[in-house]
Amino acid sequence: MGTDNKGKAGRMTFAVLGTGLMGYATAERLLSLGHTVWVYNRTRSRAEPLQENGAHITGTPEEAIREADAVIVLVTDAPAIEAVLFANPSSDFSHKTVLQMATIAPEESKAFRSRVTAAGGEYLEAPVLGNKHHARTGALIVMVGAEPETFHRWEDLFRQLGEHLYHTGPVGTATAMKLALNQLIASLTAGFGLSLQFVRKQGADLDQFMDMVRNSALYAPQYDKKLPGILEGDYSDPNFATRHLLKDINLMIRASQAEDLEVAALDGVRTIVERAIRKGFGESDYSSLVEGIVPEDA
Repeated sequence: MGTDNKGKAGRMTFAVLGTGLMGYATAERLLSLGHTVWVYNRTRSRAEPLQENGAHITGTPEEAIREADAVIVLVTDAPAIEAVLFANPSSDFSHKTVLQMATIAPEESKAFRSRVTAAGGEYLEAPVLGNKHHARTGALIVMVGAEPETFHRWEDLFRQLGEHLYHTGPVGTATAMKLALNQLIASLTAGFGLSLQFVRKQGADLDQFMDMVRNSALYAPQYDKKLPGILEGDYSDPNFATRHLLKDINLMIRASQAEDLEVAALDGVRTIVERAIRKGFGESDYSSLVEGIVPEDA
């Protein structure tokens, strides 16, 4: 199954399905490395600027898949993956590899692996941590769920995409890692936002508070990355939209409940994120969730 040049640093032909923030930047990265890239996006106009870098834009995912050695999937969720991979019930993945890089639940990823392999293909999950700049420059954190031999066959490619590479185990383990990390993004930002809002409401010195945090074991670098935007109320140019964070929170809650884990703390964060979205911050950077700490009628 597959071709002899899989995973090697030589030039390959990829299909990139989905050109949101990360999909677009990943396509740019592949093109900059000399790979041939076929791109499909539901809204074609969002993918068309990639033509200037040499990408081929297709009208259907089937066309992109047909032209490629490997298929990179970077769409929103499992239903979107279903739509691009299996729009044709007789989809044939013979001699192709699907690199599923979206954030989905472990059980969803395992189900896609079963369907891809039944259609003659090879499947890996490879979610990432980082933003569009990291994707464009090959500085992502890449988590790969795959059998060892499959991982090693594709290791060179992943090292082109990421600065830090982890083989987490079989399919399902990398998606679990990604949900756990995104849960931390949500919980850390919500906790930081509450502290900021409380200090402001009390009339205490915010600069002094931040100096205390930076000099303590409580500090996380993302606090300073997000602080200017939070103070200015500017959440434009998102690296990760608030509505996508809500999707991942819901996935994490369901997956954790299936393991009989208590999710009350994350459920509280979900309430905050939902309020921020109702206030119009769904497409804004996820740090806008701090707006959900203030009641809607405040």
